[in-house]
Amino acid sequence: MLPNWIPGGLNRPKHNVKPITTHSPAYSEPKPGHWSPEHGLPAVYTIGIPKPKPTISSTKGRPSETVSHGKPVGTASDIASVSSASAVEPSPASVVDEKPSATHQSQTKAPIVTGSYSISAMPNAQDVFQPIATGPIPRTISARDDHPVPKKGIKSEVPIETNKFYSGLFLGTQTNATFTHPYELAWAKGTGNLSSWGMAITHVEGGLAKGPKNEKIPGHPVSFYVNPIGIQSIILGATELANSTVLNTENPLPFSANAVLRPRDGAKSSITFPVVQGMGYVTGIYSNLQPVIQSSVHYKEVVSAGSPRQGIFKYVITLEDNSIWMLYLTPDDGRDPDLKLESSTDLRGPRGWSGTIQVAKNPAGRSGEKLYDNSAGVFALEGAVAGQVSEKTGTYNLLWAKGGKDAQNTPLMMFALPHHVESFDRSTQSRMTNITLRTTTKGNATAVIGEVWTMIEPDLPIDLGLEPRSLGAGRISAIPHRARQVILDAARKDLNNSVSKESDLNSMYFSGKTLSKYAVMVHTVSKIGGDPHLASATLQDLKHAFSRFVNNTQQFPLVYDNVWKGVVSSASYDGGDVGADFGNTVYNDHHFHYGYFIHAAAIIGNLDPAWVEHNKDWVNMLVRDAGNAAGNDPYFPFSRGFDWFHGHSWAKGLFESFDGKDQESSSEDTMFAYALKMWGKTVGDASMEARGNLMLGILRRTLHNYFLLESDNKNHPADFIANKVTGIVSPILSHSRCH
Repeated sequence: MLPNWIPGGLNRPKHNVKPITTHSPAYSEPKPGHWSPEHGLPAVYTIGIPKPKPTISSTKGRPSETVSHGKPVGTASDIASVSSASAVEPSPASVVDEKPSATHQSQTKAPIVTGSYSISAMPNAQDVFQPIATGPIPRTISARDDHPVPKKGIKSEVPIETNKFYSGLFLGTQTNATFTHPYELAWAKGTGNLSSWGMAITHVEGGLAKGPKNEKIPGHPVSFYVNPIGIQSIILGATELANSTVLNTENPLPFSANAVLRPRDGAKSSITFPVVQGMGYVTGIYSNLQPVIQSSVHYKEVVSAGSPRQGIFKYVITLEDNSIWMLYLTPDDGRDPDLKLESSTDLRGPRGWSGTIQVAKNPAGRSGEKLYDNSAGVFALEGAVAGQVSEKTGTYNLLWAKGGKDAQNTPLMMFALPHHVESFDRSTQSRMTNITLRTTTKGNATAVIGEVWTMIEPDLPIDLGLEPRSLGAGRISAIPHRARQVILDAARKDLNNSVSKESDLNSMYFSGKTLSKYAVMVHTVSKIGGDPHLASATLQDLKHAFSRFVNNTQQFPLVYDNVWKGVVSSASYDGGDVGADFGNTVYNDHHFHYGYFIHAAAIIGNLDPAWVEHNKDWVNMLVRDAGNAAGNDPYFPFSRGFDWFHGHSWAKGLFESFDGKDQESSSEDTMFAYALKMWGKTVGDASMEARGNLMLGILRRTLHNYFLLESDNKNHPADFIANKVTGIVSPILSHSRCH
């Protein structure tokens, strides 16, 4: 079975143009692990910042040498073509496809929104993204239109990704950073030493602030480290942007969103930034504005460096911190923008300008410059994921839609994180480059050429069930009589407690943990202890306690939030504390909270299959809220918690935060994936079971890289890894203690 593509909108065009059906450009087949163009760079003329009147010397009329591509990677015999248009059902009528800003119409005349891609199909593979349902929620759940956190500047009526990387664009002051890795973007909003109103781009190699050493741990590691923020290495702005500037978020999707700056509300002129995870360049699409490209770090040297291709104008910038940045301008009218260097902080373009401006940091010298030249003018628009499992092997693909100048013939550059690189198939490995940039808390990102990545996760835990499991012996279905007797003796005491009373709490989190705990006890006594009669009364009490939540009669009933689209606790409505129940109402920790209910349901349904019929819709509602497989569900976003780019979940919901999203409980992240797997197995949903297995395989890799630290870990500072465990990880900081 071939996988669905979920979602990122790759299955539907959004740019008011006819999508182009094309395969990725052909690539040379170098040895795995490195990719580079074959041609050299042109000669360029460098300048410093002249005083007192700065200018830029020009190499007009002398284009850069281009880079050709050879034979395609792979052959027709070992790949299968998949059409995204047929793989995903059309969006329901209540889901509104977003209208693009006017700039997209001029700059993405030939976007690759996807027609077909070629991806490997394993024999007898199970697609992991088959939707469980997209219909209405259970009638016991009432709806509300007055969520405590209002939407700010979001031009969308579809379910919003509340826990994804770009929520700084629409929460609170709208000035907190968005981390695409390796870049950090933040609306300057009149702050900083330049008081700019443009979009600030930051990338730093060092300057970490570190916490006190823990003398009680061998090696005396620092207790935390924090990355600097607000450096404003490069700012893409415009003369017209001032204190009336507004920031809107358009087309929010699982891997991307468009950040749109306008001089005032309703203005037709704008800068649109397609903000995509792993994007190789930061791209601003200008419509009828005068560009101002600034640096709070200050320009040390600016180079007018010709054209990598006709219609693209290139500058090389050295900042005062000696970092090298590539700058590419692609005017709609094809004319040289002839930037003017007005000071050590300001480069200014012509009035009424329309086109794209791209910036990228180059740590790799001339070879890196060739690579950036080769992909200049093209940028990522959005992403999608596909996944499949065959026996113990799982694969997943990240697919990137692109737009820009001559997009169908120009290769896309994206950045991969360490866990991606570890699991790349040979084809994807062969398109890795020598460009690496440090990320804030995820090690070094590596630039990769191409629109499709394939990752392989072997040895998935498909035999992991409800029974105990030994790493050496596998599943344990029977235990010695003496051990069984110890379990039954303890159970006679523990099963006397009332599940209904213990779970009657004002917290979905603690209620769910209680139900999960007793479900495990009942299963252990019935299946491992071999005495279902001893557990029968507690099983009935467990069902009764569970029914309180299905009937929505708990202390704080669930409500369906019509604003952001999801099922939340009512605890924070009507003036309640937004931190109540760990912030469930504002979408904190849903995979933690609901994972326990899903796990308990999997066990109850395993012990009593007849119970499933009357409770399946309610449990599936929780699955759809926290871990939806559908990209076209009008009631819930795709995969609210689990981030298929980062390979783990984010727990933080609609809280404005300088450090972006975070997660402090990797064990409960794993618990949610396990709960999905077991509920899928209980109800016969092979896709959900396979998705849980694939998530567990990915988590094994990402937790090893970013959360559970062995002595050879390369992704955190050397003086931090002796902590062995990160208590909390965000895009800015890593701390050895949980908040």
